[in-house]
Amino acid sequence: MNTPTTSLQAQLDTMRAAFARGAPDRRQRQRALLGLARALRTHQEALLQAVDADFGGRAHAETLLLELFPLHDQIRHARRHLRGWMRRRRVRSPWFLLPAKAFYEYQPLGVAGIIGAWNYPILLTLGPAIDAIAAGNHVMIKPSELAPRTATVIARIVDDAFAPEQVACVNGGADVAAAFSDLRLDHLFFTGSTRVGHLVMQAAARNLTPVTLELGGKSPAIIHDSFDLERALARILTAKLMNAGQTCVAPDYVLLPAGREAEFEALARRIVAAMYPGLAGNADYTHIVNDAHHARLLALVDDARAQGARVVDIGPGEEGVSSAQGRIVPPTLLFGTTDAMQVMQEEIFGPLLPVVSYRTLDEAIAYVNDRPRPLALYYFDDHRGRQDEVLARTRSGGVTLNDCLYHLAQHNLPFGGVGPSGMGQYHGFDGFVTFSKKRPVMVQRRLAATALLRAPWAQRQWLLNVMLRIASR
Repeated sequence: MNTPTTSLQAQLDTMRAAFARGAPDRRQRQRALLGLARALRTHQEALLQAVDADFGGRAHAETLLLELFPLHDQIRHARRHLRGWMRRRRVRSPWFLLPAKAFYEYQPLGVAGIIGAWNYPILLTLGPAIDAIAAGNHVMIKPSELAPRTATVIARIVDDAFAPEQVACVNGGADVAAAFSDLRLDHLFFTGSTRVGHLVMQAAARNLTPVTLELGGKSPAIIHDSFDLERALARILTAKLMNAGQTCVAPDYVLLPAGREAEFEALARRIVAAMYPGLAGNADYTHIVNDAHHARLLALVDDARAQGARVVDIGPGEEGVSSAQGRIVPPTLLFGTTDAMQVMQEEIFGPLLPVVSYRTLDEAIAYVNDRPRPLALYYFDDHRGRQDEVLARTRSGGVTLNDCLYHLAQHNLPFGGVGPSGMGQYHGFDGFVTFSKKRPVMVQRRLAATALLRAPWAQRQWLLNVMLRIASR
């Protein structure tokens, strides 16, 4: 009987046998990356249409800017730097091992597995795969079943760009994803919710498969009273409303100096109206991906309102948050939120923005530190000393100062969570390292002092005494 487990295992066995015949060298990796770039260009229009259809409405410009451009730039960066990443690196040997020499090199792990996410179904599926390919691995990809049309196009792209024993794409529902997590892979990379991340890690643990988990959490944006509020809010709302807030590093809530709530609300209305003059029928405003997520967001608003929050729809016109037309949820501010409200307990993943007032910077920092460590932290302040204070006193996956999101576009910076927001990191050289084994190598000479480091120990006591005296200086 052919089950998801048996068919996936057969695919893995084929890829593992191919890898055993020889890992790809640098030129083969660069050609593979170039082939992927060409396939992405060939299928670009199909990808744009598929993502739009999966969301029930997403601007092609957002898919180009937030998914396809980063992928092409990531491929360009990897191909340009691959020679340097792969070179051996000499290190100094300790004095008691001289004249030995030592170095380390990065070796591919074998067959890596990638489980993609639905919110950026192209980038968060193929982005980790680029790092795995650059590191010399063979790769199995499982796109999200919540973006099925995009998953189908990704499968065509993989078929066009790679031999099936090098990179394979497997599609299917939650049963396939569960079976995928159970495979004895050499590395498993998952992007998604914390809840599913627990399940993926449990499955991987049965095989001692190393994992990278890119999760999420409630990423705060702190605005200092000295910073221009309009400039801060324009950047926060731009990040919050891209993909209608369905972004793991979208600002989840704002910490605002007390007394500036009315100004914040007025500016937010003006900024949103400039970006989105209307919502219904506006191709620039992304819809919520499915009915379940749409209902979840409406329930968050209802719960906050019932517990005393002031809910402010800042969408243009008369379109209320309760409208289900095309799964549109308008930009919505929530003032007076408390920890008892669901909207402050879980990652929002939508265009709802709680605003929490604070009196001192110490209070704002304490508020962040009293909660699980977020995937991203945003701080708006031109004062270098206060910037350093916030950096020193908080913990998060990444930080952007005076803007939002864009730390993840830095190829020379790692991207990843910490604690509940994930483990491990990728992007650029850090992604190459994630999918590699940093293997140490020592080469001993024909004549070496280590010949003295053997029994009988009574004759070597003087040498041990000398070594201890030198080491304890």
